[in-house]
Amino acid sequence: MQNINLFKPPRHLRNAHIQTVLNSQGPRKLRAKMIQQRLSTQQLELRAEDGTLLLAELDMPVAPRAALVVLLHGWEGSSRSSYMVTTAARLLAQGYDVLRVNLRDHGDSHHLNRELFNSTRTPEVASALQGFVDTHDYERVYLVGYSLGASFALRIAADSGVALGLDAAIGVCPPTDPARVMDTLNHGFFAYERYFFKKWRRSLQLKLEHFPELDYAEELAQARSLDDLNQMFIPRHTIYDEVGDYFAAYALVGSRLAALEVASTIIASEDDPIIPVEDLARIDPIETLSIETSRYGGHCGFIESLGARSWVEDRILQILQQSPAT
Repeated sequence: MQNINLFKPPRHLRNAHIQTVLNSQGPRKLRAKMIQQRLSTQQLELRAEDGTLLLAELDMPVAPRAALVVLLHGWEGSSRSSYMVTTAARLLAQGYDVLRVNLRDHGDSHHLNRELFNSTRTPEVASALQGFVDTHDYERVYLVGYSLGASFALRIAADSGVALGLDAAIGVCPPTDPARVMDTLNHGFFAYERYFFKKWRRSLQLKLEHFPELDYAEELAQARSLDDLNQMFIPRHTIYDEVGDYFAAYALVGSRLAALEVASTIIASEDDPIIPVEDLARIDPIETLSIETSRYGGHCGFIESLGARSWVEDRILQILQQSPAT
């Protein structure tokens, strides 16, 4: 793990919780709304080989450079999350096409697929992206994700990066060991557990409205915590009988990323209040993977001003511009 401390916020923005909240709320949310109104976004449905449909939004710059950046959001985020929109705007200004992809059951996509989202569903995302890049003529293709989207990006790069023709992959604050993330949510600042519980419960309610035959309304009404939802959801709606086995299935620790042939970078902060940064040291060393950590930044924030400008957007751009062509 490489501690480089490139991000140095002013003193009044060094609190991890402030960084985390400003990632998607306050000034950044307002700026994202204004950006969204100016974009001429093309709404797409991407089809995977198995028939899975994923909603996506494609934005193209005035002066394109024949390069595509695919952006993946975090858990219970969407293609229109504040950080997704502001990152897209930063990339568009430099001539990149930007494809913001909604994972299954995120954004307004609960009606598209009967089976529920779970965090091991990287093959369907890779397949849907393959269909897109195969029908477009890009000289360079990059994959960038935030939080759970960062985990998806890194796993897809390891499993399908060569087939997709990826030139680089970047993950911002990925959940390295999901079991440890859940422990942190349960024993850390309570607001984060409450936030994700309410967001996931609402998502499951929306899914049930479209597919009432899934028949979990009673269990959902009784759930009071993320642990309750995990105990209800995982045995019934994944291939895993135990919560621990499910978490282990999408962990990045050990040799999970050993097949990486695409130049990849993890950007993380030591003060992340949701994801323990020390778990990054449990990823087996890989020649193609760089890990950058900074003292401050919170969870995916890296906010450098009260206008909620994020340093990580510039760092992403630097990495893309420096990456060698495949």
